[in-house]
Amino acid sequence: MRVLMLSWEYPPLIYGGLARHVQALSTALAGVGHEVVVATQTTEDTPADQVVDGVRVLRVRQEPPLVPRDDLFAWTMSLDHALTRGALTALGGWRPDVVHAHDWLVAHAAATVRTVYDVPLVATIHATEAGRWNGWLPEPMNRAIHSVEWWLTYLADRVICCSGYVAHECGTLFATPGPKLEVIPNGVDLATWTVSGAERARARSEWGGHGPLVVFTGRLEYEKGVQTLLAAMPRLRRRHPGIRLLVAGRGSHEAALRAEARRLRLGRSIRFAGWLDDTELPPLVAAADVVAVPSLYEPFGLVALEAAAAGTPVVASQRGGLAEIIKDHETGLLVDAGSPADWADAIDRIVTEPDLGAGLAVLARAQASESFRWESVAAATVRAYERAATIEAPQPRPDFVVREGNQFTLAAEPASDADHDDRR
Repeated sequence: MRVLMLSWEYPPLIYGGLARHVQALSTALAGVGHEVVVATQTTEDTPADQVVDGVRVLRVRQEPPLVPRDDLFAWTMSLDHALTRGALTALGGWRPDVVHAHDWLVAHAAATVRTVYDVPLVATIHATEAGRWNGWLPEPMNRAIHSVEWWLTYLADRVICCSGYVAHECGTLFATPGPKLEVIPNGVDLATWTVSGAERARARSEWGGHGPLVVFTGRLEYEKGVQTLLAAMPRLRRRHPGIRLLVAGRGSHEAALRAEARRLRLGRSIRFAGWLDDTELPPLVAAADVVAVPSLYEPFGLVALEAAAAGTPVVASQRGGLAEIIKDHETGLLVDAGSPADWADAIDRIVTEPDLGAGLAVLARAQASESFRWESVAAATVRAYERAATIEAPQPRPDFVVREGNQFTLAAEPASDADHDDRR
């Protein structure tokens, strides 16, 4: 099968888990004989057209008008024009059998390319804007993103969701019919996260100090919940004076987190490590006593799966997809997302009961090996492609998303001229 994937990020350009997902999935598909092309944005010093691990990667430059990234919607439209041009001009006689779009940022490019090639469209929804905002869409930008997400799921012949939680979101937020949804989890490469004792010792020496080491990895955004970990640290320091929290990642919430750490006078018990590459991150995760995933909103929870693959105990929020990955007191500990006291207690249990932590880690790694291999994810994705090509996808009847205040409803008929300003 010939697959054209559209993604706004792809290694070495990594903002979050989406880039690693697309890379691993496309590589796994290519590894079993499928022809895969990924169209994405360029970075400095990366070729415009190259083959990496059997995957052809087309990298395009944002087209004028060139806008700053903080004007997200205008920036996205400019990128989508470039992705469309790249996909339609650089492939020559190669034509895809299916177009696979990853999240709303590539929706407009995907819609155009699928129309030109007259092939099925499959969309993977990695997260939703309403979910990130706890069900609210407070600003015009949020509402605009929400409308594009709805439009993408409406156009797609199949909608892949990384968890049952996201599938439920699509059903309730976008009225996506159940038969159109495919729940296919993320995967993990155990080899990448298998770390030698020497590597683990070096990472522990570099990052860990002399006390217990708690690690968070991920984007530094409010919904990732790092502020809850900071609030738990004074309690943990009283119980374990040498404990350290290492925060690896970057994001728009970093300045606020640093300010909160100063307010709490955490001093050397916290360290912000910034962004770590794929050679630095696995040894760090493997060296930790606990990996903490305190998300307030988490569609899947790839960080928890990677920690399991590294053999490190996980304490995670009982939110979203995390509750589908982790079985409480069997493959990890689940905690109320916003309770610093509960987080301190759960981390304290792992630190003071090493046998408990070791047992959780063993079962979690076994589950990762059995249920979350990329080969299985790729096979399930191919079946979704085949269904998109052979089975007519049920569509919701309505053609318009109508906003009333902060709530979105679906309407079967166009809004009247008087309501035009409220139509999304």
